[in-house]
Amino acid sequence: MMKQLPLLPLLPLLLLLFSLLTGNSSACTNAVSKVISTEGTDVILPCSPSTRENLQNKLFDWKKVGQGGGTQHEVFMYDSAVHYDRHSGQSEQFKGRVSHFQNELKHGNASIIIRKTKVIDSGSYTCVFPRQPREEFCIELVVGASPEPYVTIIDQTKDWSLLQCLVRGSFPEPKVEWRDSSGNILSAEEPQVSKTGDRYSVTLNTTVTKTDRYQCVATQEEIKHQSKPAHIYVLLNGAASKPHVTILRQTEDGMLLQCEIIGAFPKPLLQWRSSSGNMVPAAEPQVSERGGSYDVTLQATVTKTDLYQCVVTQEEINHRTEAEIYVPVNGEESERSSGSITGWIVAGVLGAGFFVVLVVLVGGGVVVVRVVSKDRTKLNQLNEKIEKLEDEQKKTSSQDTLPADSVADPPENKILLKYDP
Repeated sequence: MMKQLPLLPLLPLLLLLFSLLTGNSSACTNAVSKVISTEGTDVILPCSPSTRENLQNKLFDWKKVGQGGGTQHEVFMYDSAVHYDRHSGQSEQFKGRVSHFQNELKHGNASIIIRKTKVIDSGSYTCVFPRQPREEFCIELVVGASPEPYVTIIDQTKDWSLLQCLVRGSFPEPKVEWRDSSGNILSAEEPQVSKTGDRYSVTLNTTVTKTDRYQCVATQEEIKHQSKPAHIYVLLNGAASKPHVTILRQTEDGMLLQCEIIGAFPKPLLQWRSSSGNMVPAAEPQVSERGGSYDVTLQATVTKTDLYQCVVTQEEINHRTEAEIYVPVNGEESERSSGSITGWIVAGVLGAGFFVVLVVLVGGGVVVVRVVSKDRTKLNQLNEKIEKLEDEQKKTSSQDTLPADSVADPPENKILLKYDP
């Protein structure tokens, strides 16, 4: 009569045998670790047995768990120096991209490296040592794709602008936000999310009613990544300020002009032009940035009397503005005297006082200014200003005057004011 063996002591052995026969691996008994990578980079998946024994003559097997815990994909197998390049069962997804650390096997290191990672590589991986004592380790790999946001104005009136931010082909799904220049999060429409394969595309629209520099940011918490802000400048209820133009000084070659614009965004392009529209050669622009806006200065030397124009263009917002300045250059005279400059200063004063001015250069250093006005009081005030300017110039001239016997005195320049009632 056959003696019956107790079933309970044999249960662990039966379970192990069933597992080996069916090919089903047991659940991971070790803590799951997470590895984060960026698409296109190489990543190491770590694995070592608890014994840290020499693995040169051992067996270990790497698999990727399919979605839902179903089909497993063969990633890498090592069995006593026979590994994946001689193993026909490796998944096509990993062929030519996975290797181990041969010199580290003797130290119990069964880690692998996956090269040029793809979003599709994301998922759960198991590292199994099937021979006794059996051990299994689980590693979660997340391969992130983080494209930069693209921002644009899709509709606009003088009072509001509808902005759109598009983040296309991201993994994992990003959180997209609009912010103002102070970093405040703006209220926006419900994000539109679509998925193609493993990648997400997110569109977020918002309406703004103030002139400001706005930015869109995409955040992927799972991989601890935040995109660089994508900026867009919105100009509402007004135009960029006009540039400031001035004559800096007289040089040996002519007159040095300066055009300056402060606090502009987007970065403007400055050009000097003559009255005929021809571009005037200029020095390299001086550009500085502060608080997201630009200060730009452009200097040019002109040699001809003309009405010059500084043109400021901001193509991104389809904006253009300009400022004009009339520049006298007495090319015919062998020596330019301070009197002619006074005439132009007077012309500027008149222009600021809303007079109609016609300035004519006359030979012999005489400047005739014809003023059309019915206000005798304003004309008298203007004459007083001219006298003050002449006194200041005489003082300056006397300080720079050479000894009397060195050169002949230049002819005195005069300013003649004619009153037309």
